[in-house]
Amino acid sequence: MTAKLSTRFFGLELKSPVIAASSSITGNVEHIRKLANAGAGAVVLKSIFEEEIQYQLKEELGLRDELHNDPEYLDYFDYVIKDENLKKYTKLISDVKSTVDIPVVASVNCVSSNEWMSFAYKLQDAGADALELNLYVSNASLKLNSSDHEKYYFDVISRILKYTSVPVSVKISPYFSNLADMVIRLSQTGIAGISMFNRFYSPDIDINEEKVISADVLSNETEYLLPLRWIGTLSGKTACRLAGTTGIHSAETAIKFLLAGSSAVQVASEIYRKGPGFITEMNNGIAEWMDGKGYKKISDFQGKLGMKNFESATMYDRVQFMKHFGEKEY
Repeated sequence: MTAKLSTRFFGLELKSPVIAASSSITGNVEHIRKLANAGAGAVVLKSIFEEEIQYQLKEELGLRDELHNDPEYLDYFDYVIKDENLKKYTKLISDVKSTVDIPVVASVNCVSSNEWMSFAYKLQDAGADALELNLYVSNASLKLNSSDHEKYYFDVISRILKYTSVPVSVKISPYFSNLADMVIRLSQTGIAGISMFNRFYSPDIDINEEKVISADVLSNETEYLLPLRWIGTLSGKTACRLAGTTGIHSAETAIKFLLAGSSAVQVASEIYRKGPGFITEMNNGIAEWMDGKGYKKISDFQGKLGMKNFESATMYDRVQFMKHFGEKEY
């Protein structure tokens, strides 16, 4: 194998474009050590969830009825619970940093923009090489219009960047009124990268029991098509690097993202299914393909099939749907 798999994402140099995405697996030091040994370019730690902290506070208050009408105690327990969660997370960062030699990225999954600024500073201080903000505002909310929705993202990013000196990246959803414009504007804020797209809990319905149930929490191998389309559309047009995530189940799919213009890919579901060895499988598959094509480094072909390299935008556009189905006769 002569191909060099090094790339750049999170504002950092990575030895591989295959990143272990934030999951329960990346909340365990021993699991992370195995991922690093398997060749992961970086690891994004299990997210610290604002909602989880809020839920823990509600549980505590449920056991302490006497506190409900005492604002001082409410503030006290809110502080204690946040502090305990933060201490656990900063310890995870320091333990992982002392165990592996790949970049360690702290992940913050937040739904508000208040105290997370100080959290970000403490995560950086604990040794995180970069931060990934997993930003989310429910697109089902009737209280916010599209402008309010977008403003939240820029407010959080602006505040976080003031508190941190390490690179900051964001993981976003595709749920914007004008996704292309939003990605371009986000890329101009000073962030180091954008991962497309985060994967949310999805409900399903059991028609026999007539109840709402949880859909499969792991991605399937066709889900990569949406982020692939948008990375291909936007690569070369953003002020920061892009990474693909969701539905990346093989080296072949990772190569597609790199050809479309992605700098890296984040994987989780197949690590659950196959274990850390999936990272090695991915790296070997990418390198073998590169050797077969005569590519020495990823930059030799990265973005080769992005929309910017076509005279017409039709390869990534609705015209392709019309081409295949508009003239069919039955």
